[in-house]
Amino acid sequence: MNLQRPNANEALLTRNRSRNVAPQSGICSRCVDGCRGGCDLFVSTYRGRELLYPGPFGEITAGADKDYPVDYSHLNINGYAVGAYGIASDPDQATFPAVDTETEFGTDHKVRMKVPIFTGALGSTEIARKNWEHFAIGAAISGISLVCGENVCGIDPLLELDQNGKVKESPEMRRRVAEYRRYHEGYGDILVQLNVEDTKFGVAEYVIEKLGVETIELKWGQGAKCIGGEIKVDSLERALELKKRGYIVTPDPENPAVQSAFKVGAIKQFERHSRLGFVDQEGFMKEVERLRSLGAKRVTLKTGAYPMRELAMAIKWSSEAGIDLLTIDGAPGGTGMSPWRMMNEWGVPSIYLHSMAVELCDRLREKGGRVPDLAFAGGFSAEDHVFKALALGAPMVKAVCMGRGLMIPGMVGKNIERWLKGEDGGLPKTVSRYGTTKEEIFVHYQTLKMKYGEDVETFPLGAIGFYTAVDKIKVGLQQLMAGSRKWKVSLISRNDLMSLTEECARVTGIPYVMDSYREEALEIIDG
Repeated sequence: MNLQRPNANEALLTRNRSRNVAPQSGICSRCVDGCRGGCDLFVSTYRGRELLYPGPFGEITAGADKDYPVDYSHLNINGYAVGAYGIASDPDQATFPAVDTETEFGTDHKVRMKVPIFTGALGSTEIARKNWEHFAIGAAISGISLVCGENVCGIDPLLELDQNGKVKESPEMRRRVAEYRRYHEGYGDILVQLNVEDTKFGVAEYVIEKLGVETIELKWGQGAKCIGGEIKVDSLERALELKKRGYIVTPDPENPAVQSAFKVGAIKQFERHSRLGFVDQEGFMKEVERLRSLGAKRVTLKTGAYPMRELAMAIKWSSEAGIDLLTIDGAPGGTGMSPWRMMNEWGVPSIYLHSMAVELCDRLREKGGRVPDLAFAGGFSAEDHVFKALALGAPMVKAVCMGRGLMIPGMVGKNIERWLKGEDGGLPKTVSRYGTTKEEIFVHYQTLKMKYGEDVETFPLGAIGFYTAVDKIKVGLQQLMAGSRKWKVSLISRNDLMSLTEECARVTGIPYVMDSYREEALEIIDG
C-alpha cells in the first residue's frame, strides 16, 4: 500500500512540516513546539469541526484517496483472437464501431440507456445546484439516466408547504425535472431520491403527481458515508430557516453563543444534516407499495458500503419487493458533502462489496429467488472501470453509477464557457491549444449542431462537455468489448476478467492470471 498521510491532505488544505511521519497517526516524527503549521491537528486547534470536511465547501468535489489492498486495478480484461458473440465472425462486420453499448434495467417498465452508465445522486449540494443544467441536459442528450439526490425540496428557498407540512410547490425541483425533460428522447430517466426528511415533506407525492416523475429511489446510504447528507450554509437566517423546517443544523443557530460567534466572524458556516434512516423488512415493503400506489412506475434502491448483513437485506428485500434497480455503492467515494475521514476509513471498499454481492445473488438464484437488476458504484471514472464492473457482476449488473467521473466534465465545460467570455483571465493554454471558439474546442459541437440545429447555440457548454465525455467512455467501451469479442453488453461475462494477484482472486472469485484459461490451454498442448 502507498504511504497515507492521515494528518494532512490537499483536500483539507493541510500539510506536514516533516518529510517523515508516524504511519498510523500521521503526526510528524519530530513535532516541534513552536511549529507554525499546518497539519490537521494544528488547524483543528483553532478551526475545530471545520476540519471534518474538504473545502472550500460547495466549490470542490473531493474523493477519498485511501489505497486499499485490492481494488479494480487488480483486475485485467481478457482479449481473444477467436470467436465473435452477438455478430457474425466476419472482419467486415465485427468492427468495434458495430458494438452495441445499449443496456436496460427494470421489471415491467424498463429503462433503456445508450451507454451503461448513469450519474450519482446530485442533490442539495451547491455543486449540484449551480451546475444542474449542465448535468441534466448533458445526461439527456447522451441518452443516460440522471439521479436527482436527496433534500432538493427541503432546502429550496422558495419552498411552499401546505397546512400539513407537505410540499405544495418547489421551484427548484420543478426546474431540475424540466431541465432533464427538455431534451429527453426516450433513453434514460430521471430518478428522484427520498430520505427521511423527503418522506416527511411528501416529496414523492409532489414529484409524481405534479411533475410526472416515474422513478423514485429509496436510499440507505452511499459509499462515502452512512450518516445523513450534509450541506453548509453561510447565513444565520438560512440556518434558522432550515432548523425551523426540521433539519438538524450544527452548531445550533438558536444558541446565543453561536449567534455571537457568527456575528464576530469566528463561525462562518453552519452545517445542515439529514437524519439517519432505520430499515426493517416490513417497513421497506410497505414503503415500496406506497410509492407504487402513488403512481411510481419504477422504484429503485441505493445502498451504501455497509457490511454483508445489510447487503443481504438489500438484495433479498429488493428481490421480494420487485425493486427495478439496486445500486450498490462501495467505499471510498464522495462528491464533497461527506466527512473526509469517514470517506477514507468507513465502509466496505467497492471491489470487496461487489464481490460479496455476486456471492449473495448467486446463492439467492440457486434457491430459486429473483435477482434484481444491479448497478455497481464506487470510484468509477473510465471505460475500463465500466467493463470490469459489468463483467464482475455479470449477468446481474446492467449499468455503472458514476459520481465525479460525470460531474467533472460538466464543470469543465461550464468553465470553458466562462473563459471564452474572458472571465478569470480567459482560456488557459490547456484549452486554447485546440482553438479559441467553442466550435474548435469541442470535438462534438458540429455533431450536436447537425442533430439539434440552432438549438445547440442555447446548450450550456457544460452539457456539451458532459456529452463529449460520455461519448469517450462509449467508444472506449466499444473497443474493449470488441477485444473481448462481445458485441452486446448482455454478453459480457466474468470469464472476460483475470486477477493479477492471488489475493484479488480470493476476494473476487476471478481466476488468477496464471490459472485463467489454463485447462483449455493444456488441452490444446496435450491434444
